[in-house]
Amino acid sequence: MIPLSAPEVGPREQAAVAKALAAGDVAMGPQVAAFEGAFAELTGRSHALAVSSGTAALHLALRLLDLKPGEAAICPTLTFMGGVAPVIYQGATPIFADVDPVAWGLDPACLPEAFDVARARGLTVRAVVPADLYGQCCDIGPILDIAADRGVPVILDSAEAVGATLNRRHAGAGALMAAYSFNGNKIITTGGGGMLVSDDAALMERARYLSTAARRPAVHYEHDEVGYNYRLGAVASAIGLAQLETLEARVTRRRAIFETYRATLSDLPGVAFAPEGPGRLHTRWLSVMLLGPDARATPETQRLALQAAGIESRPVWKPMHLQPVFRDAPRVGGAVAESLFAQGLCLPSSTTLTEADQARIIAVIRAVLA
Repeated sequence: MIPLSAPEVGPREQAAVAKALAAGDVAMGPQVAAFEGAFAELTGRSHALAVSSGTAALHLALRLLDLKPGEAAICPTLTFMGGVAPVIYQGATPIFADVDPVAWGLDPACLPEAFDVARARGLTVRAVVPADLYGQCCDIGPILDIAADRGVPVILDSAEAVGATLNRRHAGAGALMAAYSFNGNKIITTGGGGMLVSDDAALMERARYLSTAARRPAVHYEHDEVGYNYRLGAVASAIGLAQLETLEARVTRRRAIFETYRATLSDLPGVAFAPEGPGRLHTRWLSVMLLGPDARATPETQRLALQAAGIESRPVWKPMHLQPVFRDAPRVGGAVAESLFAQGLCLPSSTTLTEADQARIIAVIRAVLA
């Protein structure tokens, strides 16, 4: 099976793990602080905290805001569940808003109405949580301006966008806090894991405290509030450090894979590809193909043909407002997200994908769509 997105792990990572194990650094060790420092430098932020997942990072951010029942967070409807679940963990209400058709991120034009919807329901908006989808930065500038006018912080879900930039600033820039993922299918991985970044020292100090079960400094285990077991270990951090060294090459390779798909398939009727917005460097974490009304097959027909050939593909994220668990959630718009879900298909994008493998994928697609 050719996977959708597989981890690239080789001698560099193996050596880093072997060195950590030889030193006895399994759960704790200098690799964690080193990984945090390197990631803070990459993203241009003052502080970084390595945690167990991108969802954990986002949850910590919302806990730091003391988000609670009777309050709301505005989120894009086109996103992964992990970008929304932390709102529920805090007992708050997500308000879903549509995405823009270029960057596929939270549409700033929907934000004012989303605030109005919250007010009509008696909810106080405490956070705006946009997402950088599939390796491309959202339109964060106008989002920051609209949120600032209302005194509401922005927490950026950059789980899918490590290595992406907007106007030469790394994904996550500008937000009060930003969360990233190192899941096994991401552009760099620690086998799992995530990172929370911010320039606010006090917030990050509290995040670190909460991520270690809110344990007070004492010989015995002393707690006066409930925290989380969210910290990342030394072995995983050692892998992350090694992966960061090759991030630029990984982005270059993913973009080349995308360009090959676009160059060899764009001539087919109804076929288009995810756009790259102005001022952006899209990592093409996943290469997304769109099959419009003129295409000779639906995305599901194409997916099944690829599956029969031993090739994994996947629909674009199903919008949150279409998920059964959120059937009654408030929302603004949704037509763009629904269209992308109906037309989108994510193609294999691993940096380990060989030219022969990609040629086989393209041949299967052309056999269906040509």
